[in-house]
Amino acid sequence: MRQRPFRAPHHTASGVALVGGGGNPKPGEISLAHGGVLFLDELPEYSRKVLDVLREPLESGRIVISRANRSITFPARFQLIAAMNPCPCGYFGDPSGRCHCSQEQIRRYQGQTSGPLLDRIDLHIEVPPLPVAVLQQAPLSEPSEQVQQRVIAARARQIQRQGCPNAELSGATRDRVCALREDDQAWLLDTIERLQLSARGYHRLLNVARTIADLAEAEHIEKIHLMEALGYRSLDRYRQVT
Repeated sequence: MRQRPFRAPHHTASGVALVGGGGNPKPGEISLAHGGVLFLDELPEYSRKVLDVLREPLESGRIVISRANRSITFPARFQLIAAMNPCPCGYFGDPSGRCHCSQEQIRRYQGQTSGPLLDRIDLHIEVPPLPVAVLQQAPLSEPSEQVQQRVIAARARQIQRQGCPNAELSGATRDRVCALREDDQAWLLDTIERLQLSARGYHRLLNVARTIADLAEAEHIEKIHLMEALGYRSLDRYRQVT
């Protein structure tokens, strides 16, 4: 009971296995991951129809299973973490030049994940391959306990300020908490137009920038926080290039 769930369904899982259902409706993986993590490895290998059923619960934190004579609501407020290769062979961008995938193959592979689903994923991080020499070293890093204390302090600041975490900001509350200076607002709108982000992507970008500012103990969102938040949406930039 004290350990948060971690669910990692295989990419062959059906929509029913993921969201729940059946003749006698049962909760699926997203409900079994409620309050914890749902990890989807090899994201493009999942059926696009299966992935798109995640869109509603990612917004509402619940899933409604409807049948002819009744409807059942299961909780589904989970943290989605997904991983994928950059191309079908997995070597796109590798300095060795081992990748021989065409741009069309890469575009089709990346396109297996729909834009509306990507809009609901706040952070897109590219992880380049590390040289063997680096893997053999033990790099110095910040202890997890220090990171934990910083996260706890930032979350407490959010609850005190608006009564909810930044991830749940919406409407007038978001407008107030994420207010920008006029020049920063103009810069951000120009950037959003060039990247062709949706309104949902824009609002999630503001939520992330507000969180970055909270971790830095900044009272207001600055341009540097917006730039860092944009840096965490690498798939948006990649799609503009390809």
